[in-house]
Formats: sequence, C-alpha cells, structure tokens
Amino acid sequence: QVQLVESGGGLVQAGGSLSLSCAASQRTFSTHGMGWFRQAPGREREFVAAISPFGRNTYNADSVKDRFSISRDYNNKAYLEIHSLRREDTAVYYCAARGGLDNYHSSSAAGEYPHWGQGTQVSVSS
Repeated sequence: QVQLVESGGGLVQAGGSLSLSCAASQRTFSTHGMGWFRQAPGREREFVAAISPFGRNTYNADSVKDRFSISRDYNNKAYLEIHSLRREDTAVYYCAARGGLDNYHSSSAAGEYPHWGQGTQVSVSS
C-alpha cells in the first residue's frame, strides 16, 4: 500500500508562487504514475497535472498549463510548482499514485488512482 503525504500549502497573495510536495512511503514510487488534483468548496475534484513513471512525460490540464509544473525525483517525492496564483486556485490539493502504466503515459482520471494523500490547503488572497 502506497501512502502519500502532501505538504507546502498555505495562504498566498494573488500573483505569488507556491511549491507543493508529495512524499510517498515506498521506494518503488518511481514506478508509479502520479497526479495532482484539486477540489474547491462546492466543486468536483479537478485534474491539475500528471507525470509518468520515472518522469518521462508530463501532462497539465489546459486551465493551468502555463502556470503549473509537475516534476518528481528518483526517490519518493513529487512536486507541483504553481506560479501567478489566482483566487480561483484556492482549493485542497491532492496527490495520487497509480501503478500499471508504462514509462511514457500518465492519467488525468481520478478514478484510475487507487492511492491518495490527505490533501494540503492552498488559499489565495487578493
């Protein structure tokens, strides 16, 4: 069972930047595809970005393509860099992991991820 812990959330002014981290409990995490999702109050959970096993490919949602960047190291951490924050970025951000992918594919479907972290709150003030 992969356990995931997010960190790095907080209160940021609009226009600022933030870096979120996701630490996995297993060294084999590098063989898993990894995704970041977010959920704002009263809204559905939304895909943000994904990265394939070993970081070969990345994929961003169109709504955040130029401002969000996903990456991972070769141990057990993944990251989400967020720039030019907007009030509508306010949400709980979750990382998720799944196996069963080749090294070049990732997934934007929340239902395909069996492992989830508890989330970290990002709040953007004007």
